[in-house]
Amino acid sequence: MEKNAKIYVAGHRGLVGGAIFRELRAQGYDNIITRTHAELDLTCQEAVKSFFSEARPGYVFLAAAKVGGIGANSSYPAEFIYQNMMIGFNVVHAAYACNVKKLLNLGSSCIYPREAPQPLKEEYLLTGLLEPTNEAYALAKIAVIKLCNSYNRQYRTNFISVMPSNLYGPGDNYDIDNGHVLPVMIQKFHNAKITGSDAVTLWGDGAPRREFLYSEDLAKAAVFLMREKNFSDIGEFINIGTGVDITIKELAQMVMEIVYAGVPGRKCSVTWDAAMPNGTFRKLLDVSKISALGWKPGVSLREGIQTVYNAINA
Repeated sequence: MEKNAKIYVAGHRGLVGGAIFRELRAQGYDNIITRTHAELDLTCQEAVKSFFSEARPGYVFLAAAKVGGIGANSSYPAEFIYQNMMIGFNVVHAAYACNVKKLLNLGSSCIYPREAPQPLKEEYLLTGLLEPTNEAYALAKIAVIKLCNSYNRQYRTNFISVMPSNLYGPGDNYDIDNGHVLPVMIQKFHNAKITGSDAVTLWGDGAPRREFLYSEDLAKAAVFLMREKNFSDIGEFINIGTGVDITIKELAQMVMEIVYAGVPGRKCSVTWDAAMPNGTFRKLLDVSKISALGWKPGVSLREGIQTVYNAINA
C-alpha cells in the first residue's frame, strides 16, 4: 500500500475505524477518505455506488457496522442483520465495480458456532449452530465473509476478512443498556464509585470466558496486513486476538481494582444476575495464522483497561 494511496476508512468514527484512521496517520498515510453517516448512508446502494464512482479509492477498510452487546443484539435482531448485511454487500460490490486494489473487511468472533472446540480455528466456520443471542449479527458477518470470498473466486479481487476477539479501547460505547461487556462493566463500577454505591449488578453468573483485544492493536494488525500481505496467500479470513482469555468474574475483579485504585478504604461488591444471559460460554481464538505472519499484540488487558479508564476519568 503506497504512501500516497487513496484509502477509504468506512466507519472512521467508530471504535475500530477510528483506531485504523489514527494508525494510518501515524504511519504517514495522509490521503484518507472518510464520510460520516450523515454524509453517506452505507445501507443505500445508490449512494454507495455514487460515492465510490466519484472518490475512486484504491484501498478500503470496511469497519462500519451496527454493533452492540447481548442486550442490544437480543432487542434489535432485525436491525443488526439488515444494516450489517446491507453495509457489507454495498461496500464490497462497489469496491469490485470500481477496481479497488485491496479491501479488508472487519468481522467478529461471534461468527463461530456456539459449541465449537476451543481455541477457535478459522476452519470451524459453519460447522455448528450459532449463539442465539447474537445470531442475526453473526449471520450478517458470515454473509459478508462469503461475499468477499465469492468475489475473489469469480472476479479475482483481493479482498479479505479479519475476525477480532472482543474489542475495547478509545471511543468505545459505554451505554449500559447497549454496550459490550467490558465498557459496560467499566461504566457500572465508575458510576458506583462516584455515587458512593457499594454494589454493582452484572449479567449472568460470571463463569463465561472471553478474550479481549485493544482496538489500537487491532488497527496495527489491519494496517500490517493491508501493507505487507497478499490476501490470496492468507485464505478466506484470519483471526486476530491475543490467544489468552479470562473469566467474566476475573474481569470484574480487574476492572474494580483499576476503578477503585487510589481510593483507600472503598470497595464494591458484585451481584450476579443469573436470570440474564451469559452468551457463549467461551470464545478463545486460535491466532496461530496471524502469529505466523509476524504480528502479535502489544498491549496487555490490564494496561489497556487502565488507559481507557484514565481517558474517560480525565
